[in-house]
Amino acid sequence: MPSLTPEMFAAVLPLAVKWVEDGQRFIFEHGRSLSAAEKNDARLAGVRYPEQIRLLYVPHIPLPDDRVLKNTNDIVQLVTPQTAGLTLRYGIFVRRDCQGDRRLLVHEFVHASQYERLGSAECFLRQYLDECIRFGYLAAPMEQEAVLTAQRICC
Repeated sequence: MPSLTPEMFAAVLPLAVKWVEDGQRFIFEHGRSLSAAEKNDARLAGVRYPEQIRLLYVPHIPLPDDRVLKNTNDIVQLVTPQTAGLTLRYGIFVRRDCQGDRRLLVHEFVHASQYERLGSAECFLRQYLDECIRFGYLAAPMEQEAVLTAQRICC
């Protein structure tokens, strides 16, 4: 399987940032705000501004239209048919058949808090994608933070 070179990473990062920003805008237009219980879970997960978050339930998590981003996703495998949720800053896609999965929502809320902590989509993606490439998706420290926080809150 091909790997993502530093040059490819540098070229794809601005495209990924635009995709996140466009996706968040789409979720804001079509999604819903959090319930009171969901806002509480978001706060527990470290989100400072849970009122900013919007959820959009979809049949499957969308892939980017851009060919370069699609090819990069083929290498990194961040979005697959099994992907249940995807956080794009304050916009969260949730696969429709996972509606009501509290642990999944809390996991995604942790990613929203990471975006807040890192300050921008570019900073989040730079760190998150680098970790996924270096350690693998499941072992990436930011992903592990989301898994362990959701486990602690939802136990």
